[in-house]
Amino acid sequence: MAVDSRMDLLSERAVLMRASLQKSQTITDNVVSILGSFDSRLSALETAMRPTQIRTHAIRKAHENIDRTLKAAEVILSQFDLLRQAETKVLKGPHEDLESYLDAIAQLRKIIRYFMSNKSFKSSDGVLNHANSLLAKAQSKLEEEFKQLLASYSKAVEPDRLFDGLPNSLRPSSDGDGGGKPHGGHHNDDTETAAYTLPILIPSRVLPLLHDLAQQMVQAGHQQQLLQIYRETRSFVLEESLRKLGVEKLSKEDVQRMQWEVLEAKIGNWIHFMRIAVKLLFAGERQVCDQIFRGFDSLSDQCFAEVTVSSVSMLLSFGDAIARSKRSPEKLFVLLDMYEIMRELHTEIETIFKGKACLEIRDSATGLTKRLAQTAQETFGDFEEAVEKDATKTAVLDGTVHPLTSYVINYVKFLFDYQTTLKQLFLEFGNGDDSNSQLASVTMRIMQALQNNLDGKSKQYKDPALTHLFLMNNIHYMVRSVRRSEAKDLLGDDWVQRHRRIVQQHANQYKRVAWTKILQCSSAQGLTSSGGGSLEGGNSSGVSRGLLKERFKMFNMQFDELHQRQSQWTVPDTELRESLRLAVAEVLLPAYRSFLKRFGPLVESGKNPQKYIKYTAEDLERLLGELFEGKSMNEPRRDEDCMKVDEDKLDVSFVIPRLGNFDPLASFGSPRNQQIIITS
Repeated sequence: MAVDSRMDLLSERAVLMRASLQKSQTITDNVVSILGSFDSRLSALETAMRPTQIRTHAIRKAHENIDRTLKAAEVILSQFDLLRQAETKVLKGPHEDLESYLDAIAQLRKIIRYFMSNKSFKSSDGVLNHANSLLAKAQSKLEEEFKQLLASYSKAVEPDRLFDGLPNSLRPSSDGDGGGKPHGGHHNDDTETAAYTLPILIPSRVLPLLHDLAQQMVQAGHQQQLLQIYRETRSFVLEESLRKLGVEKLSKEDVQRMQWEVLEAKIGNWIHFMRIAVKLLFAGERQVCDQIFRGFDSLSDQCFAEVTVSSVSMLLSFGDAIARSKRSPEKLFVLLDMYEIMRELHTEIETIFKGKACLEIRDSATGLTKRLAQTAQETFGDFEEAVEKDATKTAVLDGTVHPLTSYVINYVKFLFDYQTTLKQLFLEFGNGDDSNSQLASVTMRIMQALQNNLDGKSKQYKDPALTHLFLMNNIHYMVRSVRRSEAKDLLGDDWVQRHRRIVQQHANQYKRVAWTKILQCSSAQGLTSSGGGSLEGGNSSGVSRGLLKERFKMFNMQFDELHQRQSQWTVPDTELRESLRLAVAEVLLPAYRSFLKRFGPLVESGKNPQKYIKYTAEDLERLLGELFEGKSMNEPRRDEDCMKVDEDKLDVSFVIPRLGNFDPLASFGSPRNQQIIITS
C-alpha cells in the first residue's frame, strides 16, 4: 500500500517536470526569435554608422599629427635658438668666460648629434655644416687659449726659488759657493729623507682651466696638437731653468779636453744639479702634468716623457761622458759621489718617470748608474796597480816621507768615508764574499803595493843609512796613519804590530850602518905603541901619541861629515826623531866620554890639543840634537853622494796625480822643506 502511494507520487512529479521542460523550450524558442530580430536591426544600424566613425577617426588622427608637428617644430626652433646662442659665445672667444665658452661647445655637440639623427629634415645638412664649422672654430680658439694660457704662466724657475725648496743642509752657503753640501762620500742618512718643497711651476688657480681646455681638446680628438703645444712650451721652460741653474750641454770631447780642476768642480755641481732636477724640477713638472691631464694617464705619461727627455739627456750625457772618460785614480771619489747620487735618486726616478712612455728615460738612468759603478770598480783596481808600478824618481833627498806615501795613505783614509758605497760596489761586482773582508783585502793589497814600491825607491840612495831612514820614516807614517783611522779595524792589530817591528828593524839598521864606523874611532882597539905594544888593562902608557892624534882627527872628520849630512836628513815625526837621536846618543856618547877620559890627557899635554880634541861630550850631545831637521834642505838639490838620480830625469810630479781639490800633502806641507807632524 505504501509502495503504490510512493510510485503514484513520483509519477505525478515526472508529469510536472515534463510540462515545465516543454514550457521552457517554448520560452527559449521565443527569445531566440527575438534576438535574431535584434541582431538584424544592429547590423543595419552599424552599417548606417560606419561612415560617421570613419570621419571621426580621421579627424582624431589629423589632430594628433598636428600636435606632433607643432612639437617637432618647437624642438627644431629651439635648436636653432641654441645654435644662435652658441654661435654668439664662440665668436666672442673663451678668454673672458671660459666656463660659458665650454658650455657653448657642449651645446654645439648636442645640436650636431640632434641633426645627425634627423637627417630627414630639409635643412639638416645646412645646419650641420654650420654647426660643424662653428665647432671647428671653437676648437681652434680653445687650442689657442690653451697655448696662450700655458705660455703666459710657464716661466723658467730662478735658481734662488729652487734653492728655497732644498733642505737647509743642502742650500748654498752665505759665502756664495754655489751649492749646498760639498760632494764627498760621507753624506748622512738624513739627506735622502730630508723635506723638499716643490716649486710652484704653474699657479694652482690656473691648473683647473688648463685641465678643462685639455679635456675639450682630447674629446675633439686633438691629442697630437695638445701634445705638441705642451711639449714645445714646457720643455723649453725646463731647459731654461737648468741653464739658469748652471747646467751645460757638454760632449764627451768637451769633458776630455778639460783640466782636472775645472772638471772636478763641474762634477760637484752636476751632483747638486741632479738632486735639484729630480727632486724639485722634474717632480714639480710631473705634478703639473698629472693635474692638467687628469683622467688621461697614458697621455699624461707621454707628455711628461716628451717634455723632460731633452733635460734628462742633458744631465745624463755629462755623467756618461765622465763614466766613459779615461780612468785615473783621482776620479775614483767623484765617480763614487756620482754613483751615490744616482742610487739616492733611483726610487724617485722610478716613481716620477713612471709609465711605458718614460721607459727609455728610466733605462738611461739605470744604465748610467751601472756604468759609474763599473768605472769606479775598475778605477779602484787601477789604483792598486798604479801604486805598485809607480816608477817616478821624485826628489826626496832627505829621506822623509815620500809624496807617494802620503798620497796613498790619505787616499786610503779618504776611501773610508765611502765605506758604504764601496761595500755596495763589492756586493754588485764581488764573488759573494763578505763586503767587509773584501774591503780589508783590497786595503791590505794597496798597503803592500805601497811598501813594495817604497822598497824599490829606497834603492835610489847610495848611502845605506839613508835607505833605512827613508823606509823607517815611510813605514812609520803608514803605521801611525792606520792607527788613527778606520783602516785599523779592517787591517787589525796584527798588521799594526808587524809593521811597527819593521820600523824598529830599519831604525836599528840605520844605527848600525851609520854609526858603527865612527864608534870604531872611539874604541881603544888598535891603539899600539910605536914599538908594537898593545894597550892593556886600561893603561894608556905605551900608546902612540901620533896614532892617537890620528884617531881623534878621524873621529872629528867622520862626525863632521855625519852631522853635516844627517842634519840635512829629516825624521818628520817628533817622537820618532827624539827617539832616534836618543838611541844614537846612548851608543855614541858613553863610548866617546870613555875614550876622551882615558886618552884626552895625552893629547892635551902636547901642542895644539884643540886641533885634535874638537868636541866635548856636551858638544856632541848638542850637535846630535840637530840631526834629522832637514836644515839645509829648504830648496831641492841633487846630492851625488846620497842619491842615484839622473838630474835630467828628476821630476817632482808622479804618475798618480793628486786628488783634485783633495791635496794629500795639504795637511803636512812639503816633505822636503817642512816637518811632518804625526800625532797618535
